[in-house]
Amino acid sequence: MGKALMVQGTGSSVGKSLLVAGLIRAAYKRGVRVAPFKPQNMSNNAAITIDGGEAGRAQAFQAFAAGLELHSDMNPILLKPENTQGSQIILQGRKYKSLKAREYFSHKAKFLKIALQSFRNLTNQYELIIVEGAGSAAEVNLRKSDIANMGFATAANIPVIIIGDIDRGGVIAQLVGTKEVITQEDQSLIEGFLINKFKGDQTLFDDGVKFIENKTGWKGFGILPFFEKANLFPAEDSHDLKGNYGSGPFKVAILKFPRIANFDDFDPLKLDNRLSVKIIEPNQVIPSDSNLIILPGTKSTITDLEFLRCQNWDIDIVAHVRRGGFVLGICGGYQMLGKEIIDDKGFDGKASRSKGLSLLNIKTRMGKEKNLGKKRFVSFINEKEINGYEIHLGKTSGLDCEKPFAKTGDKLDGAISKNEKIMGTYIHGLFSEDDFRESFFSKLSNRDLALNTSYQQNVNRVLEEFVELLEQSLDVESILSLAR
Repeated sequence: MGKALMVQGTGSSVGKSLLVAGLIRAAYKRGVRVAPFKPQNMSNNAAITIDGGEAGRAQAFQAFAAGLELHSDMNPILLKPENTQGSQIILQGRKYKSLKAREYFSHKAKFLKIALQSFRNLTNQYELIIVEGAGSAAEVNLRKSDIANMGFATAANIPVIIIGDIDRGGVIAQLVGTKEVITQEDQSLIEGFLINKFKGDQTLFDDGVKFIENKTGWKGFGILPFFEKANLFPAEDSHDLKGNYGSGPFKVAILKFPRIANFDDFDPLKLDNRLSVKIIEPNQVIPSDSNLIILPGTKSTITDLEFLRCQNWDIDIVAHVRRGGFVLGICGGYQMLGKEIIDDKGFDGKASRSKGLSLLNIKTRMGKEKNLGKKRFVSFINEKEINGYEIHLGKTSGLDCEKPFAKTGDKLDGAISKNEKIMGTYIHGLFSEDDFRESFFSKLSNRDLALNTSYQQNVNRVLEEFVELLEQSLDVESILSLAR
């Protein structure tokens, strides 16, 4: 039976996901059969698992670090927020039901049992499991129903290290305060801490580390410098999707919806130095010099279409089209490009009908069943394969579907306008394919945008850089030896 170690944090976005990926790659390079695990995750950035389900994108990246395919057991409970009050619940890769927050807590015993079952499945297959917590270890108001942090660590009896984020300030209070508010039982599982995202001269914080060690009794395992390239890795939280990337000649604008989903679709674009990519935040205008506007996937198409109009982005898009610019809609963004979205029974939110942007002659009718799974598509851009996936509700039809974006077997996907300026597809992961990405942007720019390096090679190169930093900065051997 494999050993396990859990990484928890003093809050959200302190660097847990990336640290786990780095530790996994460090163990993998030592010849250890290692796998990731996160009992409970909250994210609309889902990936398709090898067993045909859904799991968090961060665990897909961590599985990549371990040289593995993502499996549903690596993230048995996935919460996909639908609104401010509730989420769709995915259990071991499959849709369970939608629950409000208070309803979710009443299912704690059932969900903990499922998480432990998946955890044991992994410990029976691998030598080492590195577990990632969620949010803060100090959410004592939720402790009785917790299955994401100390609740799981206690149930599985595994050691914990805590990460504090010095970049946001107050890291001493983060760590000391965490010990002060948790129970003695939970404290007994914590073996030590580390400081993340440090900028500048680390010796200036030597006294800070000693103070934390003296106040908590925990061992300090090191200080990890701020890793500038962390934003190039798959983001779990849409709050991490922001800013500008690259300085290439072809300019891409990506609209950031409140319920944006599967936004890892754009990770390959952030790493492609032939492009200039700008994430369009709420209250920002779409730049008039954009060559391509992308409408991404969303957890709630009609609600985010209403948001798009409230931002006046529809006006910007129409002006962009008049100037001869290109528009691409992916999944929910594809549905928005049509004439109408019909959801009479409220499968995607409240029962409603909504007029689309009418840039494609199509309409979409929402249904109960989710189209889900990895598939091989053949692109009509370059007639080459795309190993992508579908994860959506609804069926789309109309005259523009007669000129499809791609096909899988006998099934046609997406639509392209007569002037070939407006395109829509249900395919996620299409830009991860180097051949497609090169052909797509070369065709749109009407010039040869030769590919410099592949996406996967870029990801692996940056991950290796991070692991090298990890080995130099932390006592990795001691951290891995904590596992039991």
